[in-house]
Amino acid sequence: PPPVLPQTRLTKSPHEPNRVLNTPCPHDKAALTDTIASLWGSGDIALAYNPNPDAPHEAPPDKPARDDKVILVEPSRAGRLGKGGTPETRIAILHSLAHIESWAIDLSWDVIGRFGRKRQMPKEFFDDFVAVAVDEARHFKLLAKRLETLGSHYGALNAHDGLWTSAEETCNSLEARLVIEHCVHEARGLDVLPGTIAKFRNNGDEASAELLEKTIYPEEVTHCAAGVRWFTYLCCRKDATCGDFEIDDQMLVPGEGPLDGGLNPSGEEKHTRDESELLKKLSLKTLANPEPRLDKNASTQTKFHRIVWRHFRGVLKPPFNDEARLKAGFGKEWYEPLQFRPEWEVRGAREERREFDAFFEKKRKDEAAAKAKADLEQAKARAREDSNRAIFLL
Repeated sequence: PPPVLPQTRLTKSPHEPNRVLNTPCPHDKAALTDTIASLWGSGDIALAYNPNPDAPHEAPPDKPARDDKVILVEPSRAGRLGKGGTPETRIAILHSLAHIESWAIDLSWDVIGRFGRKRQMPKEFFDDFVAVAVDEARHFKLLAKRLETLGSHYGALNAHDGLWTSAEETCNSLEARLVIEHCVHEARGLDVLPGTIAKFRNNGDEASAELLEKTIYPEEVTHCAAGVRWFTYLCCRKDATCGDFEIDDQMLVPGEGPLDGGLNPSGEEKHTRDESELLKKLSLKTLANPEPRLDKNASTQTKFHRIVWRHFRGVLKPPFNDEARLKAGFGKEWYEPLQFRPEWEVRGAREERREFDAFFEKKRKDEAAAKAKADLEQAKARAREDSNRAIFLL
């Protein structure tokens, strides 16, 4: 049966994204997405946000509502999907894709509600991400229907919410959200989707292969393109930062690192050899990241790389789908340098390790010297006792 829309009155207000985010059922999220998008497209939602800074604003939830139909596990326990050689593994792949699309619905509305008003984005930004939300909702519905055709359903298998974890890590930065979600994660989807399509086709599941190849794959290219387009827009608008970091509630100068100059957040450089203080100092240095300053005229690609290094723990692994990535608007100069961590980061880590090792080596030597001194004093005391005993016996 078709999903029943939640009994929530649509007020045709700028708060519509939160209605999706606060709806627990993914099927209802998809249906509500279509309804809101229709209102937006028809002009019934007149404002993307109230430009009055004093107007009440309903912040997005920290995490979208989710029902308990899908059991969430740690990513390490989610299991490998397999090569599609059996009906069970093909269902597992489709279930994983449906789960990703269900979260992508939330991510699309979250970027609208969290950053649209805050960064005073133009109407075209909202047009793009409403369209992305509609695509993701359609993808979810089609994948869920395909699962049912194969005798399963969405929620039949465990899943993880690792995609939202990265969204939480970029909740303070529109630039980081665009780069990590759309230009790293979704672009990785472009890299692997042709292989996934081949798995279905090679194992006789032409219907699933067609769904991925004709509908989902080309539309995912446009989602990556939205990330590239709006990140580039922010850079051209001259108010893009490499993370929107805040220290003591003060916004940083655009384009500068949070702790440039090697100082800790208090602005003081500590020089203590106490173990706990050293560990604290090393922790602060790790947090600071020994990154060089960005030139005020740094290119869009250079800012892109800096954001990836700040928010993405690993490296980008080939093979890359160069053709699809180029269609999305970013060539090899955007992503090929990200196959290796930057030298300044590796060098900083080596220096920290040397300082850490030197501290404990000195501590070991100091403890050994103190023990040797104590042993010597103890030996001298025993010698005095033996001497006194000998004199007494005489």
